[in-house]
Amino acid sequence: MLGELFNNPFGFFSWLIALVVAITVHEFAHALAADRLGDPTPRLQGRLTLNPLAHLDPLGTLMLLIARFGWGKPVVFDPFNLKNPQRDAAIISFAGPVSNIALATALSLILRAFLSGPYAMVAYIIIQPIIIMNVFLAIFNLVPIHPLDGFKIVGGLLPAEYARQWQELESYGMIFLLFLVFPVFGGASPISRVISPVINFVLSLLLPGVGTAGII
Repeated sequence: MLGELFNNPFGFFSWLIALVVAITVHEFAHALAADRLGDPTPRLQGRLTLNPLAHLDPLGTLMLLIARFGWGKPVVFDPFNLKNPQRDAAIISFAGPVSNIALATALSLILRAFLSGPYAMVAYIIIQPIIIMNVFLAIFNLVPIHPLDGFKIVGGLLPAEYARQWQELESYGMIFLLFLVFPVFGGASPISRVISPVINFVLSLLLPGVGTAGII
């Protein structure tokens, strides 16, 4: 993505804006869910805002630009402030991907409304990257490996006994994730092989009249 800065500056900044929007919405949704479930920690840390500066992690954003793999600044919440820590942690985690899919769906409806007008191409150029980035961030974060949201979501669905055993895998999460995100012998990464069909299917529903095979 960073290579587009000189080859296609407009395309680069379009994707950069899409990235900022997707991460901001995602992390804000985590903070809002925690706040609504009784934990004031995100509010006290200034995370209950749509200001991107509160949610962007400098290194994580740089990695996304360079390697298409990165992260936003994690929203911290205190499970002792939650009525049902196991369930509520899963809800807080699920709020991020849901917000991305909701935004992508809303933008898809707006895009369809513009397609019959004179500004169809402009609307598509601006909105398409935001839809793609939000879908990618949502599906990627649903992978059940720590520190991705899917890990806590699965933990919230398991019976208490199995949930404790599941939590024991948390310390190995980054090892698993790094193994899965790096390409194997110059080809696609293992995680890409798993989530790409899902991402492309969702995009085929949200991006009207365009084949999306191979976008991710």
